[in-house]
Amino acid sequence: MGVVVDGCPAGLPLETSDVQRELDRRRVGQSKVTSPRQEADRVRILSGIFQGLTMGTPISMLVTNEDADSSKYEPIRDVFRPGHADYGYFAKYGVRDYRGGGRSSARETVGRVAAGAIARKLLLSRGIKIVGHTQMIGGIEAGAFVESEIENNLVRCADPEAARQMVDLILKAREEKDSLGGIVEVRVSGLPAGLGEPVFDKLDADIAKGLMSIGAIKGVEFGDGFQAARMRGSEHNDQYRVEEGVVIPITNHGGGVTGGISNGAELVVRAAVKPTSSIEREQQTVDEESRQRTIEIKGRHDPCICPRIVPVAESMVALVLADHLLRNRASRLRAKG
Repeated sequence: MGVVVDGCPAGLPLETSDVQRELDRRRVGQSKVTSPRQEADRVRILSGIFQGLTMGTPISMLVTNEDADSSKYEPIRDVFRPGHADYGYFAKYGVRDYRGGGRSSARETVGRVAAGAIARKLLLSRGIKIVGHTQMIGGIEAGAFVESEIENNLVRCADPEAARQMVDLILKAREEKDSLGGIVEVRVSGLPAGLGEPVFDKLDADIAKGLMSIGAIKGVEFGDGFQAARMRGSEHNDQYRVEEGVVIPITNHGGGVTGGISNGAELVVRAAVKPTSSIEREQQTVDEESRQRTIEIKGRHDPCICPRIVPVAESMVALVLADHLLRNRASRLRAKG
């Protein structure tokens, strides 16, 4: 798996460890609630870095697959797996690679996370911090947000009690040969007001597009999101005050974005994660010859991918914000700075 990052400014301090740290959070085989497959996901930076600094040229990175096993796909090579992209790809191209690991595989998120690590480093240099966590799995929802707890449990939940319940539920689903979905939330602090374009490249629209490009994501909301449809304007409008000479919203029902442009409040975005499609239960489907078939998927699959989606969602948000941060420098002639 590889990725090429273009447009990163020169002079950003960057080491292989910066990228590896994020890839380690995404990789499989981390715990009993993820796939038992073992991939070290060791990254090699092939270009764009010299003496620990970015050069302003494309940054090419490579991660080698070390524990691929396509044998489980042989018995279902001509069958469309329910919940997967098999039929859509076949309908579009007339041919498909049945062995897994292609563009519709979660494996491709390696490139997103590697690229996102660079964007995250750029954002941190401007005081912008991104934190993702699992807010809900299978109906069990976090009731507290303790940031220090996120990396201290198997599901990356900011509520330790909810995390324990989530783990039990995931293990139960695995025993029942089933899977679970959930909600992942990303919070961004330190984001300045003014990022985003007024019409076609709204900040929230671009973030939504980035998150929806992740294979397992089925919905995105900002702030109060769909709950806003049940509110009145007097409830949902974020009023303003001045604090130490800076205009800031008093509330944050809009999730940090107004009119497609950041308003200085914390950016809050949530993504709905579908249940893992590969389950060992018998299901009805058809094959490439349009014959009715049954299928039971074997292999090493995550019973819930929310814990591993967290760094992927963070990365997509980071990439969009880095683009808009660099782009915003040309929005007007400034008297200062």
